[in-house]
Amino acid sequence: MKLNVNGEDRDFDGDPNMPLLWVLRDHLSLSGTKFGCGIAQCGACTVHLNGKAARSCSVLAAEAQGMKITTIEGVSAGHRLLVAWVKHDVPQCGYCQSGQIMQAAALLAEKPKPTDADIDAAMSGNICRCGTYRRIKAAIKDAAGVA
Repeated sequence: MKLNVNGEDRDFDGDPNMPLLWVLRDHLSLSGTKFGCGIAQCGACTVHLNGKAARSCSVLAAEAQGMKITTIEGVSAGHRLLVAWVKHDVPQCGYCQSGQIMQAAALLAEKPKPTDADIDAAMSGNICRCGTYRRIKAAIKDAAGVA
């Protein structure tokens, strides 16, 4: 099957019932998407499917076929969220950060000027074991120009 990942068609000839997370990491060598819980509860594996945030651990490869898949590797280096993440010194251990950024990017694509309530609702499913939630929120607000 063909999967469109970060704007490029990629071949995958493995099990179509394999979670997209493992296709990305183990077969396409895109290790920025992280395994956290495996049950779509932590957000570490968040990617975009057709521009919407999705937990790649719970999406089968076959379900992603024909969709535009964007991983953290597909986010441009100068993206406003990445700039804000650095400015606000968001990451500590960094493990959850690709999922946090992908979730935040989907939020800003849907709501360019989110309220505090919008940010809280969108980010509530992404767990940060270091507890950098205040910095994450500040970075999102900064990136959105609502800080």
